[in-house]
Amino acid sequence: MGKVEGQGESWHGHVTAVTIAPEYRRQQLAKKLMNLLEEISDKIDKAYFVDLFVRASNSPAIKMYEKLGYVIYRRVLRYYCGEEDGLDMRKALSRDVEKKSMIPLKRPIRPDELEYDSI
Repeated sequence: MGKVEGQGESWHGHVTAVTIAPEYRRQQLAKKLMNLLEEISDKIDKAYFVDLFVRASNSPAIKMYEKLGYVIYRRVLRYYCGEEDGLDMRKALSRDVEKKSMIPLKRPIRPDELEYDSI
């Protein structure tokens, strides 16, 4: 499930959730869903990038997203229930020719600092 949000160069596709039932895993269904959201965000919505948040402890998901071309853009301290850090991962789309949206931030941020007014 996803959406498009932001403004200016922060206009982006956002992955709200990707969940595959255990009995259907290892069939590349998550990859197909991600590719569809990226295609719509790129070709129809003309977004600059796609982003998602993942628990910092979710190594299998992080590895999958990295295989799909996502990079860790920033760490969000205590993003999940005020306890666990989240990773904001991004993948540039064709409109972001210079891939500015993927340049990682140097410091972690707090959830109240999240904004998409600028890259």
